[in-house]
Amino acid sequence: MLPLLKKLADGKEHKSSELVDELGSEFELTDEELSKLLPSGTQKVFANRVGWARTYLKKAGLLDSPKRGFLQVTERGRDILSQGLDRIDTKFLQRFPEFVAFKEGGAGADSEREPMAPAALLSPSSTPFEVLEDAYSQIRSALANELLETLQKVDPKQFEQIVIDLLVKMGYGGSRADAGRAIGKTGDEGIDGIIKEDRLGLGVIYVQAKRWGQIIGRPEVQKFAGALAGQHATKGIFITPHPSQRNR
Repeated sequence: MLPLLKKLADGKEHKSSELVDELGSEFELTDEELSKLLPSGTQKVFANRVGWARTYLKKAGLLDSPKRGFLQVTERGRDILSQGLDRIDTKFLQRFPEFVAFKEGGAGADSEREPMAPAALLSPSSTPFEVLEDAYSQIRSALANELLETLQKVDPKQFEQIVIDLLVKMGYGGSRADAGRAIGKTGDEGIDGIIKEDRLGLGVIYVQAKRWGQIIGRPEVQKFAGALAGQHATKGIFITPHPSQRNR
C-alpha cells in the first residue's frame, strides 16, 4: 500500500489506471506477471492487488477520489508519508476508526460494497478477493474429486450414458435424442457411443468410455483407434474417470 500512497505524494489528481501501469514499471514486473489472471480469469492479479490497496487507503482516509477514476492524497495521507514508514499494512490501518468500521461492515462502509473476507484468512500478500478465489478453487477441486469417486462406482453402462449426456450438455448436437446415442453392446468394436459434432449433424464423433479402476494402457487405446479406422471415422474421444489420467 505504501508504494501506491507515495505515487500520490505530489498532491495532484492521478488516474487510477495509470497508477497500475506506473507501479508495474516500478516493481519491474514482466508482461507475463502483469497479465497473470486470478483463478476465475475475470481480473489480473496485480491490478486486483492495486485495487484493494486503493480501497484500504481510501477507507482509512489516506486517499480520496475527487472524481470517478481518479485518486488524490489527503491531509492525513501526507502526514503518514512524512513519518518515513517502511510499509503500510492492514494492521497499521487499524488505528483509523473509519477503517475499523469498514472492516466490521459498520457505518464507515460506504456504497462501494467491495467483497469482504475475514481478516484472519488473509496472508500479507493476498487480497480478500484472492482469498475468496482460492476458497472457490478448493471447493471446485473437492467437488471434482467427489464426482470422480462416484463415477468410479457406477455401472459401466450408466457411465457410458453419463459421458454421452455430458458431451450433449457441452454443446455438441441439439437435444439428447438428436445428438448422441450409446452403443455399448456386443460387436460394437470398442465404440460406446456416437455423438454429433454440431447441431446440424455435419460431423460425427465416436466415443469410448471406460469406467475402470486401473489405468488405461496403450492396448485399449490402440483397440479404439482400430475401431475408428473400421468405421472410417476421423474423430474419436476416449474418456476414463481414473484420477491419474485426468489430464491425458
